[in-house]
Amino acid sequence: MRIIRRRGWEIPESQVTPESVVLNRRALIGGTAALLAAAPGLVHADPNPKYEAGRALTEEKYSTTYNNYYEFSESKNLWKEAQGLKTSPWTIEFAGLVKEPRKIAYEDLLKQVSLEERIYRHRCVEAWAMTVPWTGFPMTDLLKLAEPLGSAKFVAFETVKDKSMSGLRAPLYPWPYVDGLAIDEAANELAFMTTGMYGKPLPPQNGGPIRMTTPWKYGFKQVKSVVKVTFTEKQPRCFWQEINGREYGFWANVNPDVEHPRWSQARERLLGTGEMVPTQIYNGYGDIVASLYSDRKSEKLFM
Repeated sequence: MRIIRRRGWEIPESQVTPESVVLNRRALIGGTAALLAAAPGLVHADPNPKYEAGRALTEEKYSTTYNNYYEFSESKNLWKEAQGLKTSPWTIEFAGLVKEPRKIAYEDLLKQVSLEERIYRHRCVEAWAMTVPWTGFPMTDLLKLAEPLGSAKFVAFETVKDKSMSGLRAPLYPWPYVDGLAIDEAANELAFMTTGMYGKPLPPQNGGPIRMTTPWKYGFKQVKSVVKVTFTEKQPRCFWQEINGREYGFWANVNPDVEHPRWSQARERLLGTGEMVPTQIYNGYGDIVASLYSDRKSEKLFM
């Protein structure tokens, strides 16, 4: 008898979405094998995901057309403008406290990792939420490739600055967009480098070709279109901290009992349906990540 031991965030796929939806998605993935073999970010994608979401998937048309990406616009309807971002060729730089600072082509990076699909909830600090099937690889794989030194305690991710981004002309923002994690957060099994969604390459408006995904944190902690990864001994100063440190802190973990200074975080609005549902501590992933903060309780852990 084969016994399968699931991790805390894995459940049978049938409990995540209705069977008809699952079968339709599998048919789609199976019917696009040629695309998966050729498209950056989808090589070796796992067609049989088993990941906890606890709610139905958000329809693709909503999660790909309602986006925060201030480099393009402060409007949520920025997806058309974002198509001007050229995502190939793409290079990622490893810098700071690493064995050997270097740059790696995105295609070469993908050859050194095994991609999988994970269904994660995404929670914005603005109190809207979605549930998305992401394709990508564990952030631990990125750490192994970068080879950080033992003195590295934090890792900062940086978004591209591109001529297609009209929002970069806004003088009040400290571009480029930078945010980061503690090394132990980056090494957590939930931390993910995302390269696709809905069985397709990650679109530019959602952070293509590669972004970070940490589902227990608010969305502003999840840097899009990553071009640089820097390992440091000191906690990096992040984009929204620079703008308004009173409202946005470094740790930014989801907590329904900690209000944003201008609105409640107790409930969230699901994209596509408009349904209001209760917000969960750590966005529902507390059993996997709460231990990361047992020795950090004196810090501003929630926003």
